[in-house]
Amino acid sequence: MGIRKKNNKNPPMLSHEFVIQNHADIVSCVAMVFLLGLMFEITSKVAVLFITVQYNVTIPANGGPEETAVNYFHYGLKDVATVFFYMLVAIIMHAIIQEYVLDKINRKMHFSKTKHSKFNESGQLSAFYLFSCLWGANILVSENLLSNPVSLWDGYPHTLMPFQMKFYYICQLGYWLHAIPELYFQKTKKEDIPRQLVYISLYLIHITGAYVLNLNRLGLVLLVLHYFVELLFHLSQLTYFSNEDRQTGFTVWAVLFVLGRLLTLSLSVLTVGFGLAGAEKQGLNLADGSFNVLVVRVTVLAAICTTQAFMMWKFINFQLRRWREHAQTQTLKKKSSSSKSKSKKGQYSKERN
Repeated sequence: MGIRKKNNKNPPMLSHEFVIQNHADIVSCVAMVFLLGLMFEITSKVAVLFITVQYNVTIPANGGPEETAVNYFHYGLKDVATVFFYMLVAIIMHAIIQEYVLDKINRKMHFSKTKHSKFNESGQLSAFYLFSCLWGANILVSENLLSNPVSLWDGYPHTLMPFQMKFYYICQLGYWLHAIPELYFQKTKKEDIPRQLVYISLYLIHITGAYVLNLNRLGLVLLVLHYFVELLFHLSQLTYFSNEDRQTGFTVWAVLFVLGRLLTLSLSVLTVGFGLAGAEKQGLNLADGSFNVLVVRVTVLAAICTTQAFMMWKFINFQLRRWREHAQTQTLKKKSSSSKSKSKKGQYSKERN
């Protein structure tokens, strides 16, 4: 993310600079159009598709009376409209956090251009990871997924989701889709765009895959686990920017990162490789939402294993780079201290003579 400098000169209407400076206001106006559409009967049916969660199914709780009915949701093409609206919301929230929190801290800390960009990125992701981690953990507890791991594959396909889980996936897709236009709005450097596009694409592919293949329970557990580890990294990076001597957080993150990768692989193999392979319901049935066939299971495991291997490779490169930088700083400190001691000895010998 680049540095956004406020300019007193008003850029030409609809120019690149005008869109970048006012993108939050423009997106807010677009979102307001959908909200206003709810007020009129002619447009309300269309506006509802964008704002509310679709595909509601009412099921009586425990076979009880209709008053105790529980609402569940499944997915469909109408979700594309809902994801688009919450992508707009994510752009607005991104601008609010940037302007009212990160920009104020940047002005006080006087970061360099490189640190400014990394601080903005870590600040935005820390807020998102914290919110998503707490929300996802709340869903795991309420749905008893942690206390009963067998539920990750038992009863597959999990076509019906509670409102919180469905809305969670909608918001996740909306957030990572919003990260693509943010590359333009934040004036991201050309050399940083490929790196960011890679991890944005990985998030979108894995979240969409879990959502479409009805592996939403496994996807939720893996997302919360991954977000927790990433949250620790970005918090450690924010702490490092404020004081470069504080690097303990990176050590804790490094241990949890490796454990997170091992736990992700273990849960994936246990759920997809063993749980679904031994499930009663086998075969490909699009009407029932079942994708429990060997080809799909192998593809899912291959995608997860490849991603984990890629992340470990990036992790090893990151650690090697940190060690090299630490060794260089230690060498420079030793050289400076030795040169200072030599200069002091020279001055002492001159004074004696």
